[in-house]
Amino acid sequence: MAVALYMDVHIPKAITIGLRLRDVNIITAQEDKADNLSDPELLDRATSLQRALFTFDDDLLAEADKRQQKGIVFAGVIYAHPLQVSIGTCVRDLEMIVKAGESEELINQVIFLPL
Repeated sequence: MAVALYMDVHIPKAITIGLRLRDVNIITAQEDKADNLSDPELLDRATSLQRALFTFDDDLLAEADKRQQKGIVFAGVIYAHPLQVSIGTCVRDLEMIVKAGESEELINQVIFLPL
């Protein structure tokens, strides 16, 4: 199955727009009415929708690590530090992940941008 993305509430709209212009399948936390969920709940929501979660949030890295250690399945986390990666790089790298990968390959994985 192709990779679909779930955008954390802190992701700039420009990244979402850039990816949608490239036909990437995205749902934002705001569109999903999930912008007030805790980090564990947000990762659960993305997983239930079979979407990798893209985030700038360090706390979600800790949550993903905890789940990896405990063997709790999640759909994958893609992380970028907002001061270390440009919007254009995020769009390029996320498009590459989505178009070159399969969602099964991201299960229980954490991917760091830039690639």
